[in-house]
Amino acid sequence: MLDVTHTTTALLQGLNADDGDAAWEVLDRRYRTIVVAMSRRLGLSDQDAQDVAQETMLRVLNEYRKGKYDRERGRMRSWILAIARTKIVDVHRKRGVRKEARGESALVTVPTDGELNDVWMSERRHVILREALADLQASSKTADRTVRAFEMLVFHRKSVAEVGQELNMSENDVYLAKSRIAKRLQETVQQLESLYEEDAL
Repeated sequence: MLDVTHTTTALLQGLNADDGDAAWEVLDRRYRTIVVAMSRRLGLSDQDAQDVAQETMLRVLNEYRKGKYDRERGRMRSWILAIARTKIVDVHRKRGVRKEARGESALVTVPTDGELNDVWMSERRHVILREALADLQASSKTADRTVRAFEMLVFHRKSVAEVGQELNMSENDVYLAKSRIAKRLQETVQQLESLYEEDAL
């Protein structure tokens, strides 16, 4: 679960403390999942996406502790994005070299900053929704079928008709399930989003 009690500022300050491991674990959980999902969306395999996230987050930690993060130059998100973009492009280039060696097209498509930001924001939203949903499930007796309908619509992008058929629900009940869950998630989602928005340091 994301720690909803620590702002990004507090976590970054905690990284320089003697016991900074706890702050690092929370910061890593908060951003690693987004980097993995973003890397997959940009064509990387699951293993490559995990490797990119690992390398990105380690570099964030090392460079921050060396004083290389400049608050005046932009948001935390932009800094992590820039590092991740370099890692993702490296993976694509290595693939291109292997393709070229086999006589195949080695064209590498590098995402623009705008495309990268759009993917980041989309994946961040999904991470927040998943965390909020997990919190809802852990703290309430919401019917499993209602939660499942929401997951299928939002995360698996299935149509209302598909969800209704699979869960033996009317289309109206599927719409109601989505509405109920969305309303119950609203407060937690806003709380989590505020943590990410606060990273404009």
